[in-house]
Amino acid sequence: SAAYRQSAEATPEKLEKDPQDRLVSRGPRFRLDGETLRDAALAASGLLAPAIGGPSVKPYQPEGIWEAVAMNGSDTRFYKQDHGDSLYRRSLYTFWKRSAPPASLEIFNAPTRETCTVRRERTNTPLQALVVMNDPQFVEAARALAARSMNAQTLDAQLDAMSERLLSRPLEPKERDILKASYKDFLRYYDSNPAEAKKLIAVGESKPPENLNAPELASMTMVANQLLNTDEALNK
Repeated sequence: SAAYRQSAEATPEKLEKDPQDRLVSRGPRFRLDGETLRDAALAASGLLAPAIGGPSVKPYQPEGIWEAVAMNGSDTRFYKQDHGDSLYRRSLYTFWKRSAPPASLEIFNAPTRETCTVRRERTNTPLQALVVMNDPQFVEAARALAARSMNAQTLDAQLDAMSERLLSRPLEPKERDILKASYKDFLRYYDSNPAEAKKLIAVGESKPPENLNAPELASMTMVANQLLNTDEALNK
């Protein structure tokens, strides 16, 4: 609806006339659900598999979660990760074990599905930031987004390309200056530590483009990871 698509910005005029938003003078602002965050990162990076329908899939997950709660005779005692496009299907298709929900989604308040949930809780914890910063799915998405953006000719254009895909807008001059400074700091580090650069861009099953300089791609990956962690990327 038009009301739902409104900006969540609360101007002084709106606050004066409609302080509690009972007149729907502005859109809702809330942290996206874990499934939506994962899908948004995959979509922005270009990794999201577009297939509709089919069996459930088993994307990246920390080792040992199923084994810790499974019975000896259970047919879901061991988690066998999928490969290829199955790693990048929409979160709707993620296989769900009620006694051990997908860890990254559970951290973002996904319900266990043991009981009906009318409204999800939404929390803000350090663990959530650690998921977006370190989970292989998000690191791989950041690297793929960075690689796509590096088709642009200049650093400014590359940063804007990432912002357009992730935030649906170009960067403000002040934001661009901050990201350029971050990129240069990262590049100094990875130029001095090429092995660390190769280690970072090797995260995930998808392969980085061979024609890109590893320290430059690693540096841009870290910048993309910063953008993924902004409130604007995490909130509607």
